[in-house]
Amino acid sequence: MPHPITIDDIRAAAKRVEGQLVATACLPSRTLSEIAGCEVFLKFENHQFTASFKERGALNKMMQLNADERRRGVLAVSAGNHAQGVAYHAQRMGIPATIVMPRFATPVKVERTRGFGAEVVLHGDTFDDARAHGVALAAERSLTMVHPFDDLAIIAGQGTVALEMLAQQPTIDTLLIAIGGGGLISGIAIAAKAIRPDVEIVGVQSERFPAAWNAKHGEHHAIALATIADGIAVKTPGALTLPVIRDLVSDVLLASEDEIEQAILMLLEIEKTVVEGAGAASLAALLSNKERFKGRKLGLVLCGGNIEPLVLAEIIQRGMVKSGRLTRLHFNVRDTPGALADVANMLGKLGANIDEVHHQRAFTSLSVERVQIEVVIQTRGDEHIAQILTVAREQGYLVQRVA
Repeated sequence: MPHPITIDDIRAAAKRVEGQLVATACLPSRTLSEIAGCEVFLKFENHQFTASFKERGALNKMMQLNADERRRGVLAVSAGNHAQGVAYHAQRMGIPATIVMPRFATPVKVERTRGFGAEVVLHGDTFDDARAHGVALAAERSLTMVHPFDDLAIIAGQGTVALEMLAQQPTIDTLLIAIGGGGLISGIAIAAKAIRPDVEIVGVQSERFPAAWNAKHGEHHAIALATIADGIAVKTPGALTLPVIRDLVSDVLLASEDEIEQAILMLLEIEKTVVEGAGAASLAALLSNKERFKGRKLGLVLCGGNIEPLVLAEIIQRGMVKSGRLTRLHFNVRDTPGALADVANMLGKLGANIDEVHHQRAFTSLSVERVQIEVVIQTRGDEHIAQILTVAREQGYLVQRVA
């Protein structure tokens, strides 16, 4: 079937934006390849100036505006990455930018967008409310809408990712791409299939926002209210992008919240790179579908790196708990002077580092002459925890692991 754009449109977009964007690296990951059982290549779009691929489409769109459209300005509706991409390049080009963001947009993303000189309008308790207000405001002020995904120039701009990937790593035979509204995967699919018809394109969505998965599989999994992968939390794919997904994308996979969290942490620890939930979704899907991709040469796009520091800190801590590097123990000991010091001394000799201590007398069902000591300790993993418990019990302590 004919597609909304061609490889020539994407090549023209690449020439148009050349030198104004980062031609991000696409590098092999030896460690992730060993873990996944295939050759993994990472495209670091989180290294764009605004930490997202969204700059590509936004810049390509705005560079095609005529003088009058540039003078009047542009408007975008976004809660995050698209907002920053539009605001940043509009500022560079001297184009007035208005960004409508829902009230729930994170303060950090709101301030970053304002920092690029855009007028930020906070409106609506849902994204649909914000979008409706944005459309009305654009009409009222005669501003050009810069859609986050359902626009030919946007799709062409996002497709430049595939041109770079296949030029940098020509052996790639499979591309695993996150899907929100579908602009990125549509542009990539059109470009990649034109260059290498044998390349397989596989999409990934959060299991909480499976709109494209539903469309591809003919099912109707419910849409949730929120996901850690908020960059791909789109309820309905675009009218332009959905036909491309149906035609060129062989399958769409789902990733759970827990899998996405784990992937964020792995990329931080292994690749020393920070990604948001959407940026980690492809790795999450790969790790939960290893057999499907065994032996392949797989390209993943780390599509964004805008994650709240407090959220990242929580993910790190939760990951440490899941891997046994952070655990909580309850000691039931006699309430005598020096009891707490004895427990701390024993843990220190066993190589555990104490994070927190709670000495509990009142809020416990123990008899009055005893006390519960709760400690949160850093360890080397589950085997180390088992060793600590064994030694503690051999020394007469009543102890149990509670987390």
